Amino acid sequence: MIFGVRAVIEAVEDGKEIDKILVKKDIQSDLSKELFAVLKGTSIPVQCVPVERINRVTRKNHQGMIAFVSSITYQRTADLVPFLFEQGKAPIFVMLDGLTDVRNFGAIASTCECAGVDAIIIPAKGSVTVNADAIKTSAGALHTLPVCKEKSLPETIRFLKDSGYKVVAATEKGDYNYTEGDYTGLLCIVMGAEDKGVSYENLALCDEWVKIPLLGKIESLNVSVAAGILMYEAMKQRGFTND
Repeated sequence: MIFGVRAVIEAVEDGKEIDKILVKKDIQSDLSKELFAVLKGTSIPVQCVPVERINRVTRKNHQGMIAFVSSITYQRTADLVPFLFEQGKAPIFVMLDGLTDVRNFGAIASTCECAGVDAIIIPAKGSVTVNADAIKTSAGALHTLPVCKEKSLPETIRFLKDSGYKVVAATEKGDYNYTEGDYTGLLCIVMGAEDKGVSYENLALCDEWVKIPLLGKIESLNVSVAAGILMYEAMKQRGFTND
């Protein structure tokens, strides 16, 4: 954590990877105005909260402001795509649309690393971030697996499609079972939030909608389990073995 208005401004200006900033409601200082000016054009989420919320985090002289610094350096999808092409790979990305449970995030990251996924894509706002709990749950996978944080998932989906990727959404609204999908080429699998699934805006941009059949009385699978099923179906279709 970084606390104190001047320290937070310097962190933003230095380009530190910041997950979010908590700001006291109705803050009016000249320095706070300077911070908001510096934040223009960035994708750093800012939450205006009661000062009691900040006091629960630290009792030090925070001046009504705390920045949470990321545990990793985030990547950009637009940078990874040409890099992976140059390596002659048929990459797989997993996009997480609004996931909020860090334990699910960590579990998905662990499976991604084991299944040979090339990167995870998350939105800059309204989503999980790479924190200590996520890293612990991922068994350290988040220290090695690239994570791309994007300002706009719809724009990222369009970019991937323009780059030759098939974008497949996992949804109960799927047109057919996941085993009928083709995952052999350039691929991005989109998984939705635990409660809402993939947003309609992103669903509308996806090339295919697939579903996992459910035979019990529960209405949906845990998102990390569902992601694992799709990743290993992709591995199967690509002919990956332990040899």
